[in-house]
Amino acid sequence: MNTETLIASLVMAAIVVVLIGWFIRAMLRGWRHRAEQQAALIGTLPPLPDTVGPALVPPTKGLYVGSTLAPDWNDRVAVGDLGFRTKAVLTRYPEGIMVQRSGAMPIWIPDESITAIRTERGIAGKALTHEGILAIRWKLPSGAEIDTGFRADDRRELTRWVGQEAA
Repeated sequence: MNTETLIASLVMAAIVVVLIGWFIRAMLRGWRHRAEQQAALIGTLPPLPDTVGPALVPPTKGLYVGSTLAPDWNDRVAVGDLGFRTKAVLTRYPEGIMVQRSGAMPIWIPDESITAIRTERGIAGKALTHEGILAIRWKLPSGAEIDTGFRADDRRELTRWVGQEAA
């Protein structure tokens, strides 16, 4: 490789690195801007209860896919850590649903806030070829409705959850 080719290659590599850095920075700014816009709409999440009754639906292991603003299945909530995917365990109690997420704060969905529990083909950028995502629609204390998505490790376990709105 001659000197001119080496210099041209290095200049091109530097331009590519700068462009990739600029795109990543723009994406992070967009995510932060979305979170700022949604903060007032989402408000605070319901507090965790001190005690709960016996589990109505035993713990279901899987993946917390994320939460979206209802009814748009692709409008991901960016406030706090609600928009990040993580391993999770979903458990139904008489008082509500507990979503225990690894590496993130647990989410408590009070029973009186739940408006629908159904299966979907996609939510928050996660799309499947079959209805394998459990979507829990619930109303936040702020009045906004969101869908919380969960993909079970074993899809057959979702049948225990569907139709559990009025437990």
